[in-house]
Amino acid sequence: MKFVDEATISVHAGNGGHGALSFRREKYIERGGPDGGDGGRGGSVYLVAKAGTNTLADFRVGRKYRAASGQPGAGNNKSGKSGDDLEVIVPCGTIVHDVDTGELIGDLTEAGQRLKVAEGGRAGLGNTHFKSSVNRAPRKTTQGTPGEARHLKLELKLLADVGLLGLPNAGKSTLIRAMSAARPKVAAYPFTTLHPHLGVVAVGALQSFVMADIPGLIEGAAEGAGLGMQFLRHLERTRLLLHVVDIAPLDPENHPADQVRAIEQELAKFSKDLAAKPRWLVLNKVDLVAAEDLPAVRARLLEELGWEGAAREVSAATGAGTEQLARAVMRELTQISQVEVEEEAEQRN
Repeated sequence: MKFVDEATISVHAGNGGHGALSFRREKYIERGGPDGGDGGRGGSVYLVAKAGTNTLADFRVGRKYRAASGQPGAGNNKSGKSGDDLEVIVPCGTIVHDVDTGELIGDLTEAGQRLKVAEGGRAGLGNTHFKSSVNRAPRKTTQGTPGEARHLKLELKLLADVGLLGLPNAGKSTLIRAMSAARPKVAAYPFTTLHPHLGVVAVGALQSFVMADIPGLIEGAAEGAGLGMQFLRHLERTRLLLHVVDIAPLDPENHPADQVRAIEQELAKFSKDLAAKPRWLVLNKVDLVAAEDLPAVRARLLEELGWEGAAREVSAATGAGTEQLARAVMRELTQISQVEVEEEAEQRN
């Protein structure tokens, strides 16, 4: 299925049914009085988040969604049937905006979460409602109101705990394949990853986290070069970024420190919040460096960058260091969660 992370749809709630104008007419009953029933309310349109889907591809075909209208009232005080609500399934992580006003309507982040995006029309009143001591035969009714209509922009931001960053061919796809069951394409040429991939990394029996891989970034991505910039939004919800660096590039001029600086510049151009997220360096392809030379190569890189954060060495191709990386990431995520809980408790107090 093609990956799609933006879509525009039209939603129209059902109209309310009209109230009935009716009088009771039975043998031996004179002037039975008004008995016009109310109309039924129109159905509303809801967006419902569902786990297990990570694309808006279904909205390439179906772009118009309309709920059922309410039925009109009838005599003998019979109310019209209300229109059924319409539920439209979207992936978790979908943000909803009103196209015409630019208003943020909602953000669906949890499975089962429902968001009303179009209100059904109100039911019309039958003439029974207007009976009084001075007006025993009212001929007044009200009509049902039209259902709300909206043009919506859906934007998907994948829900992941950890995001992978790096230049093309840094080994991000190989790394996520080594650490999870995700199977993105891997090849010896740039831009083999054309859309984001999610993988669940299991750490022990009862612990796991979700990792997201996006297409590689290149210098000038903020101005539209390459593929990765349009997918950076999928890393905005992550708690930790793993910056994958090719420690042994084939091109001697492609120095690892230059790789890191290029990505940092593009992150800052895209979003200050994303650039400020916790970020680890993952020095990949260590199997191509002599074991006795690796400590010096690592030290020289970190010194050149002035790097004070965490740095890990792995070989995604052979799997070396990936298990240790997964456990370290799990510990970090646990600590981040604990800090978030403590901050929420302080805010409530």
